[in-house]
Amino acid sequence: MIGVVGGGQLARMLVQAASARSIPIAVQTISASDPAAEAAARVVEADPRDVAGTRELVEGCEGITFENEWVNIDALIPLEQQGVRFRPSLASLTPLVDKLSQRKLLDDLAIPSPPWCPLSLISPAQPSLPPGWNFPVMAKAARGGYDGKGTIVLKNIDALAQLLRSVDSSDWLLETWVHYERELALVVSRDSQGRLRSFPLVETHQHDQVCNWVLAPAGVDQDVESLAYNVAASLLTKLNYVGVLALEFFYGPAGLQVNEIAPRTHNSGHFSIEACTSSQFDQQVCIAAGLPVPTPELRSDGALMVNLLGLNPTQAAPLEQRLTALREIPNAHLHWYGKSPETPGRKLGHITVLLNASDADHRDRQAKDVLTVVRGIWPEFPSVQD
Repeated sequence: MIGVVGGGQLARMLVQAASARSIPIAVQTISASDPAAEAAARVVEADPRDVAGTRELVEGCEGITFENEWVNIDALIPLEQQGVRFRPSLASLTPLVDKLSQRKLLDDLAIPSPPWCPLSLISPAQPSLPPGWNFPVMAKAARGGYDGKGTIVLKNIDALAQLLRSVDSSDWLLETWVHYERELALVVSRDSQGRLRSFPLVETHQHDQVCNWVLAPAGVDQDVESLAYNVAASLLTKLNYVGVLALEFFYGPAGLQVNEIAPRTHNSGHFSIEACTSSQFDQQVCIAAGLPVPTPELRSDGALMVNLLGLNPTQAAPLEQRLTALREIPNAHLHWYGKSPETPGRKLGHITVLLNASDADHRDRQAKDVLTVVRGIWPEFPSVQD
């Protein structure tokens, strides 16, 4: 049995991947109605940061993995010292749970990322940007930010001063505004023997700072994908990281720059469930269970994954009508997370459509046509809540 700290949609898809290998999963989550709980072999109803709940979770489990990085690492160290096998290990996870330490790690490894500084370096009495910086700039919370939460675009000095008055500056960072041509992402894994495996580099598109769609593979030159892989390999090796990890990149005039690191399975890798011989969730299950890890290979020419966010029920077609229409799209695979009720902006599911275009231009056109169909059935929504 494997234990998963967390019970949302990522944990749900881990449970499904484990089921295909006849591996039971125990989950630690706040409510038995959370997405992963329904199919789990055992549910520990506790906040994922509650170490007492994790202590209960580990009983009878061969390995423990995490749905996300919002865990109390210091409180878990005694469990690891007692022999609990966390994947990834707490030591490799520690530099990645905080965006400030992420940026320091990238700097130490000379990995390109947007110029940044701790917000605590800005004087509240006389706020000003570092030399050579211009507005707008991006402010990011060091912990807990996702899907546009914990990020603020600062357009002028007044906005910077307001931020300094309203937050603890030691918990935030500033970074320069990035002019990019594309946003890219790469999901990789590293097993306990140090072997690295990689999914195709993908293109991602955000709508109001929330992932809208993912196209696999990205239509970029091979040298860009090679550079992304080398960046990932450097990070995984430096940290002796065992598990699945995702990197988000900006690509543009300044080249390839790391935007964020996610030490877990990731929205940008959901396409792999149908499009690859081993999904990102299968990789994490095998690593946590100590099983041989297969090399993931594309089994279609490509795939488009589109996120489905809750709409205003009074302004949208009935839910079942939308779901039925999505299922009728050729080569489509609908994933519904089991969340209720539908509320505006809530992540409720995703749909992956397999593509049959081998060249990048044809694939881009086909993906655009598919996206038009999907969004005709299920429109975008401008904000999100988990």
